Amino acid sequence: MAVNLVNVENVSKVYGTRALLDGVSLGVSEGDRIGVVGRNGDGKTTLIRMLAQLEEPDGGRVTQVGGLHMGVLTQHDSLDPAATVRHEVIGDLADHEWAGDAKIRDVLTGLFGGLDLPGFPQGLDTVIGPLSGGERRRIALAKLLIADQDLIVLDEPTNHLDVEGIAWLAAHLQARRSALVCVTHDRWFLDQVCTRMWDVQRGAVHEYEGGYSDYVFARAERERIAATEEAKRQNLMRKELAWLRRGAPARTSKPRYRIEAANELIADVPPPRDRSELMKFANARLGKTVFDLEDVTVQAGPKVLIEHLTWQLGPGDRIGLVGVNGAGKTSLLRALAAAARTGGEEQPAGGRITAGKTVRLAYLSQEVGELDPKLRVLEAVQQVRDRVDLGKGREMTAGQLCEQFGFGKEKQWTPVGDLSGGERRRLQILRLLMDEPNVLFLDEPTNDLDIETLTQLEDLLDGWPGSMIVISHDRFFVERTTDTVQALLGDGRLRMLPRGVDEYLERRRKVVAAQTPAPPVLAAAPAVRTVSAADQRAAKKELQKVERQLTKLADRETRLHADIAANATDFGKVAGLDAELRELVVEKDELEMRWLELAEEA
Repeated sequence: MAVNLVNVENVSKVYGTRALLDGVSLGVSEGDRIGVVGRNGDGKTTLIRMLAQLEEPDGGRVTQVGGLHMGVLTQHDSLDPAATVRHEVIGDLADHEWAGDAKIRDVLTGLFGGLDLPGFPQGLDTVIGPLSGGERRRIALAKLLIADQDLIVLDEPTNHLDVEGIAWLAAHLQARRSALVCVTHDRWFLDQVCTRMWDVQRGAVHEYEGGYSDYVFARAERERIAATEEAKRQNLMRKELAWLRRGAPARTSKPRYRIEAANELIADVPPPRDRSELMKFANARLGKTVFDLEDVTVQAGPKVLIEHLTWQLGPGDRIGLVGVNGAGKTSLLRALAAAARTGGEEQPAGGRITAGKTVRLAYLSQEVGELDPKLRVLEAVQQVRDRVDLGKGREMTAGQLCEQFGFGKEKQWTPVGDLSGGERRRLQILRLLMDEPNVLFLDEPTNDLDIETLTQLEDLLDGWPGSMIVISHDRFFVERTTDTVQALLGDGRLRMLPRGVDEYLERRRKVVAAQTPAPPVLAAAPAVRTVSAADQRAAKKELQKVERQLTKLADRETRLHADIAANATDFGKVAGLDAELRELVVEKDELEMRWLELAEEA
C-alpha cells in the first residue's frame, strides 16, 4: 500500500473578501503524479505553497510524513546571486565525480544543451547574479532534479523551456520514482507526465483520474450530465475533446478508457476548423500575395541567423514555427513585420521581402505593451473599436469579446493598472483581435495564460480567416491552432516538417547525440553470465507460465474496458472498475518485465 506523503485537511485560505480555498481536503501518496489546473487567480499556486508548507492556511492543517525529502520549484528562485552555477547545482563534487554520475549528466544536457553549458559565458563557473530570469529558473530546476526527492512540487516548470527542453523534462519525470505535484498550463506536458488532475475552481478542488485528455473528457461528461447553465464553457470543452479524440497525435501512453462513450459524446461536434472555407475567406481578404521572401538573409548584429531563404506565406496558411533558442524565430517575424510596416522600405541584411498590399498585420510580441493604468479594461478595448468581425459571419461587441476572454461585466470596469500579468496578456491579445487583422504573428502567446483562456483563444482562432505564424513552446497550442510545422534548427535554413513537432524532436536528438562526447569509462564491463542447462529448462517452464498469466490478464483487461464503456454514466461503478483496471495494468507491467528477464535466460 502506498504511503501518504502529505495530507491537506479541511484547509481554507482567504485573501481580502475572497475565499481562494474553502474546506479543501486532499492527499499526496507515493507514486502520485498530479497536475493542478484552474483559472489564474483561483488558488493553484496558493494550494501547492501550503502543500509544501511555504504558506500557512487560515483554517485546517497540512501534515507531512516524517523525514520527507521534498523539492519545490516556485516562480521566484532563492539562488545566491554571488554564487556560480557550479556551486548551486553541483556543490563540492569534483569534476570526475559529477561527470561519472549519469543523472547529473542527463540533467545538465537536458536543461542546458550540454555538459559545458553552451550559452553561459563561463559555463559552470558563470556567476548567477547577471543572468536572466529564464536562465536562473533552469539553474533552480537543475539543482532540484539532481537531488534525491520523495516529492517534487513544481510551479510552471515549462516556463522558459523550449519544445525540446519540455520533452526532456517530461521523459525525466516519467522515469523518476518521486511523487509529483505540478502546476502548469502546458496541456501536452500534463498528458505525458500526470496520472491524476486537481481542478481548482471557486474555492473547491475537483479530482480526476488520468492526464489532461481524461480530465477534458470527464469534465465535459460531468457538465453534460449535470446540464449546467455554463453552456458556453461546456461546448468549448467538448470541442477540445473532439480535437483530442479525432485528429491529434497520440497524447499519452496510458490505457484509454470509456472510448465508446467519448465518441458518442462528440458525435455531433464538427471538426474545429473548416479549412477549405477559411481558405476561401482568406483569399477574398488577402488576395494572392501575403509575404514573399527571395534569397533573404536575417542577422542579429554581426551574427547570421538565416541565410538565402526563399519562402512564401500564402493566404490562409497557419504555420507553427519551432526551433532552438537563438535560431532566429523572433528575428524572422520582426523582419516580416518591418517590411509590412514600411511598405517594403525596411529590408533585412540580404534579399527582399514583399508584403501584399492588403496585409493588415497584428503582431503579438513577448513584451506586454504599456497601457494607461487609469483606463478601464472595456475602455482599453473600445479605444481600438466598438465591434469586431471575426469571420464566418461572427460579429462581437467589445464587451462580448471581453466576456469571452474571461473579463466579466464587473471585471471590465477594473483599471488596467490593477490587472495581473496574465490578465494584461489577455487584454493585449484582445486589442489585437479588435483591430480586425488578416495576418497574425503570435510570439509565445501562451505565456501567463491559464488553460481556460487558452481554450477560448483557440476557439476564437478556429473561425478566424487569415494567415498566421505561431511561435510557442506550448506544443498543444501549436498542434491545435496550426496546420503545418516549420523549423529553424540553427543552421540558417528553414525546413518544413511533415510529421510536425515529433519530427523536430527526432532531428534534434540526432544532432545532440552527434555533438555529445562519450561519458568517461569508469569501470570494466561485467563478465557475461553463463546459464546452465538446468537453469534454462526452469526459465522456459516459468516463461510458459508467465505467458499464460499474461493471456488471462489481457482477457480481463478487455472485459474491464467493455464494462467501463457500458457503465459510463454510473460514476460510482466506473470509479471501482477503473481502480481495478489500474491494479491490473500494474500487475501486467510486472509480469512483462519478468517475461523479458526469463526470455534472456531461456
